[in-house]
Amino acid sequence: MSKPNALVLQSGGSTPVLNRSLAGVVRQAGLARHIDQVYGAIHALDGVLAGNLVDLSGRSKAWWNRTARTPGAVLGSSRRRLTEEDVPKVLQVLTEHRIRFCFIIGGNDSAETGHTINAEAENAGMALSVVNVPKTIDNDLVLTDHTPGYGSAARFVALTTMGAGRDAESMGKEAPITIIEVMGRDAGWLAAASALASRSQRDAPHVVCIPEVPVDEDRFVDLIEEACGRYGFAVAVIAENTRGTEGPLGGTEPWYVDQFGHPYYEGAGRHLAEHTGRRLNVRVRYEKPGTIQRAMVACISTTDTKEAEAAGRAAVECALDGASDQMVTLVRTHGEGYRCSTGLAPLGEVAGQVKQIPNEFFDNASYMPTQAFVEYARPLIGEALPRFERLM
Repeated sequence: MSKPNALVLQSGGSTPVLNRSLAGVVRQAGLARHIDQVYGAIHALDGVLAGNLVDLSGRSKAWWNRTARTPGAVLGSSRRRLTEEDVPKVLQVLTEHRIRFCFIIGGNDSAETGHTINAEAENAGMALSVVNVPKTIDNDLVLTDHTPGYGSAARFVALTTMGAGRDAESMGKEAPITIIEVMGRDAGWLAAASALASRSQRDAPHVVCIPEVPVDEDRFVDLIEEACGRYGFAVAVIAENTRGTEGPLGGTEPWYVDQFGHPYYEGAGRHLAEHTGRRLNVRVRYEKPGTIQRAMVACISTTDTKEAEAAGRAAVECALDGASDQMVTLVRTHGEGYRCSTGLAPLGEVAGQVKQIPNEFFDNASYMPTQAFVEYARPLIGEALPRFERLM
């Protein structure tokens, strides 16, 4: 009897190291005696439903080396939510291609998809192992210390904040305030990463706003004014869905709601920039880097690179050992120095859950991450950040 095959999906928003995890899955599967071919679904669940699968086996080492360093999702991604009507077709495609192992590289919505596919396969009497590989720049998956993708995006945010701070400091009274809006739909892990750029109180950022802590707009302006008075400039970093004390900043109606019911609000950073400019009668620059945060290869973290591939490889090893309906986790080993290994968590406990910043990582009064957060996040961004000099 011929050996069974494996299927890989890349789902949700891309990360700088998403393809590194894909390479980890395929490379490890290539070492397995019990797996024949490894297929990839083009645009994830959409590709499965269309039967649009590509054989990933047999590609050259050079091709995989280039792919592992490529941002985005080389297979194409999707945010499609699995419906009851989709299930028969999904199981049909899996059966036709003799899929015994299914690996989904994704976040908490992908955990829901994997959990559902696993349950439906069991109900149909199919032998199918479903193991998810974690990824998200938002770092908001529960039951894992952190997620592949976060370290690289956090490095981008830290470097961006460093540069924006020196620019605002240089411009002085001509344009002394900069507000940067970064990603982070439900949690402020990325915005908090801006604090990794600071080596003194003078360094940016001076204010950080996260979805977990409602922002008092007058208090925000007071903190910006205080920093300007002390240093001659101020930089604030705002998570995209930051809320005010009475609801979302910049409007109560979301501009978009995805298939999983996640609302997206436009303009928390812009709203605070306009409010600050009016209050202080000064020019306020507003910056929103957008998807460049998850695509800037120059900012990829060396730590992130290693852990993304390790997570992909671990998924294959766990599936071959009989695991199913599980997500690979990153487990920090406490002690001297930074060390990380992999573990497993049930998909049903990950699906639809959000890991928010704990109280000990953020000071609500000053709107700034704490030293405990810095110590948590610093190893994840890889090599040390550059040091800048100043004359003023």
